[in-house]
Amino acid sequence: HLRESGGGSVESGGSLTLSCSTSNYNHEFYCLGWWRQAQGGEREGVAALDHNVVTTYIDFVNGRFTVAQDNAKTTLYLQMNSLQPDDTAPYYCASGVVYYCRYWSPLQFSLWGPGAQVTVPS
Repeated sequence: HLRESGGGSVESGGSLTLSCSTSNYNHEFYCLGWWRQAQGGEREGVAALDHNVVTTYIDFVNGRFTVAQDNAKTTLYLQMNSLQPDDTAPYYCASGVVYYCRYWSPLQFSLWGPGAQVTVPS
């Protein structure tokens, strides 16, 4: 199971780091991703990391967000800098057993966390 932590409220321009427990997740090929769903919007993939530690990002977070995994491969992180009000959303950790990791494709992800709220007041 996946579970996010580290959500909260931060001022515009601030930083926040989300964590996702991925313990007991041992697969040769995998894709770990972060998704979000702004109010009134669709759930969208934000970033992903695969079994080769290759990371990919949606354009509007590239350079501001960093996805990483600890050496023990038990925790997935999303470091978010320069946060803006438009980044306000619940953020979800997701995982899938796939070879090709596509952060934008929800069909690749079979496990989802319950979400962690990130709020950036305007």
